[in-house]
This record gives sequence, C-alpha cells and structure tokens, in this order.
Amino acid sequence: MLLLLVRHARAGDQDPDRWPDDRLRPLTNVGREIHSQTSRALAKLESAPDAVLTSPWVRAVQTAELMMEEMGLEREPVRCEALATDVDVAAIAEQVASLGNVQTVALVGHEPWLGQLASTLLTRVPDAMTIDFPKSGIMGLDVNEIAPGSACLRFFIRPRHVRDLSRKKKK
Repeated sequence: MLLLLVRHARAGDQDPDRWPDDRLRPLTNVGREIHSQTSRALAKLESAPDAVLTSPWVRAVQTAELMMEEMGLEREPVRCEALATDVDVAAIAEQVASLGNVQTVALVGHEPWLGQLASTLLTRVPDAMTIDFPKSGIMGLDVNEIAPGSACLRFFIRPRHVRDLSRKKKK
C-alpha cells in the first residue's frame, strides 16, 4: 500500500478575533494555488489516492477537498480524529482498514504530528528523525502494514521543487 502523508496547505495567520477556535482557520488563496500545483504534480506520478482520510480541522478538510478536485476523484474525504492529535498508529491503521481494499490512501494532517507519524512508520520512534515537512508537502511511503518501522520512503514532494520544475519547463 502507498500511504500519502499530506500536510495541509497554507492557512490564514492565527487570529483569535477572526477564528477564536484555531481548528476553524481556513486556507488562503495562495495556499490553495500552491496545493493545486502540488496535487497536479502528484497526479503526474500516477499516485492518486483511492481514499483520503483527513483531520477534521477546516484547513485540512479544505486541503483534502482541493487535492481530490485537482485529481478528479469522486469520493468524499473521510474525517479522522487521529490525524489531529498525537500520533496513534493503531487508530490510523484501524481507520484505513475500515476503508476496505485500497492501494493508495492519503492522510491529510498537521505538523508536528505528520512528521512524528512519518518518523514512527520509518524508524519505530516518533522523534528519531526531524522532518522539514512544508505546508502542501506530500510524502509517499510504501507499507505492507501500518505499523511502527514498516515503511519505506518512496518520494517526498515539496512545493518549492514543484514550482522550480514548472519554471524550468517554461524556459
């Protein structure tokens, strides 16, 4: 199975007057554009997810919906509380298993939890590696099972690299 760890796109700055509950902070237009480019790059890798699990926070849900729209996916994202808290590999594995027979699953969430999840899946330890996981970044991990130490890194798409490659093609 291919797991896609997706950090939500750029959201508005924290502002307690506008969003007293930080979970309600939406994406910015710039964040939407950057994530659209990153999603299109993922589509070129022929790595479209069969299903998308997302943190229930607004910015993550909007990121999941945008990614699915850019890739022409018909299914709705599934909300997953375990993507909005400390790493709980068993809870994530259980929710992925509930999706049935899927080959590629996207997990849309937040830092520092996504970096800790990646570290756990790759090394068994949540803080064994420090990962610079940018907003709209997408990490592809091959797994036979969702368990600590079970993953192998396939790719890591960083929005900056997508923009750099787009500029080079235009020249």
